[in-house]
Amino acid sequence: MNLISRMKNVTNLYQCPIILIFFLWYMKIQYKCLLIIALILAADQTLKIWVKTHLCLGQEIPLLGNKAYLYFIENEGMAFGIKLGGSVGKFLLTLFRIIFTGVLGWCLVVLIRRKIKPAVIFAISVNLAAAAGNLIDCLFYGLIFNASTQSSVAQLLPPLGGYAPFMFGSVVDMLYFPVIDVALPEWLPAWGGERFVFFRPVFNIADAALTSTILYLLIFQRKTMSLLLGSQKRPAPQN
Repeated sequence: MNLISRMKNVTNLYQCPIILIFFLWYMKIQYKCLLIIALILAADQTLKIWVKTHLCLGQEIPLLGNKAYLYFIENEGMAFGIKLGGSVGKFLLTLFRIIFTGVLGWCLVVLIRRKIKPAVIFAISVNLAAAAGNLIDCLFYGLIFNASTQSSVAQLLPPLGGYAPFMFGSVVDMLYFPVIDVALPEWLPAWGGERFVFFRPVFNIADAALTSTILYLLIFQRKTMSLLLGSQKRPAPQN
């Protein structure tokens, strides 16, 4: 009897993924998009909050020897450290993020209604989640965290308030992959003897999702994107 019960349990265990795949396959595309957005946002924000509340600014944790690190920095600008100067620049950058995220949301709704190729819709969903992930940092992290320093970790919901007003928070970055880290030969003109690091920028899950899906759309969905943007020439009318 115990053996039969165990066999039933094993059978049920193997049925769970099948049921899940069946459920996802027949789920309406708008719900699939919401699921994609929720999963990316959850992963992005969970890692950011953990890093913010467990690491000091500039602290690193090796992941794959000297080829991958969790390396905590804060970014006041755009992806990969690109920034605009001053408070006005920061405000305009956050405003741009709000508009960009809104436009992506509108595009996603339009694409779903037009029943565009699902791969394109899912890619835009990833873009929307990535944009929203970094927007959350800019809007709210200055309010819900105190400042991270090189000697202390930040506190979530500190009693004395956050480190910056609404819209002036910094984006948390932590993924660093110096796959190549070498000193260039002395005989090399201009750069001889200097340190060469690839890949140097520190980024987060949202940055990676946004960049990878943009590249995917440009490389593998170029025709569809051209049609959507109206750059594809229409055939001449026949007499």
